[in-house]
Amino acid sequence: MFEQLTQLVQQYGGSAVVNNSAIPNEHNEAVISETSTSIFAGLQKIASEGGGEQLASLFSGNSPIDSSNPVVQQITQQLSGSLGEKFGLSSDTSSGVASSMIPQILSSLVNKAKDPNDSSFQISDIIGAISGNGGQASGIMETINKYGMQFGLDQNADGKVDVADAMALGKSGGLGGLLGKLFGK
Repeated sequence: MFEQLTQLVQQYGGSAVVNNSAIPNEHNEAVISETSTSIFAGLQKIASEGGGEQLASLFSGNSPIDSSNPVVQQITQQLSGSLGEKFGLSSDTSSGVASSMIPQILSSLVNKAKDPNDSSFQISDIIGAISGNGGQASGIMETINKYGMQFGLDQNADGKVDVADAMALGKSGGLGGLLGKLFGK
């Protein structure tokens, strides 16, 4: 997943990093790499701190992926601090790069995860990668299962809401569709 995330960062890094005169050209690659690392680490931190509902809301697409989103805020703040510290960028430059790139990258990540025709990002792979262990991943999935049962999302009547149900909901966007139904949009 990290490689695909890095590709997204490179895709959106042109105007925010490469074409930014406030960032010395010799730092372009390192700034893009730091952005990928910060996004991944930020998502991991949110998962480890019990932010399963925030992540579920993010990946369902039910909350706007802009500066008002708590996940976007946390990762933007983390990246901004990191860019200033590691590359000596001014707070305005660091904050501008972070607030420009993070919403675009997370929006693209969510759209790819929700697109049943795009297999480059699977929500279950993302949750597994950012949670780092089965306990956290299963905790996020348990949250989805708990609320999913209440909303009748058990598509195969096996008594739980899981990836099989997400697959059954494939026509409505896979797990993204499941999360959408779960969170009411």
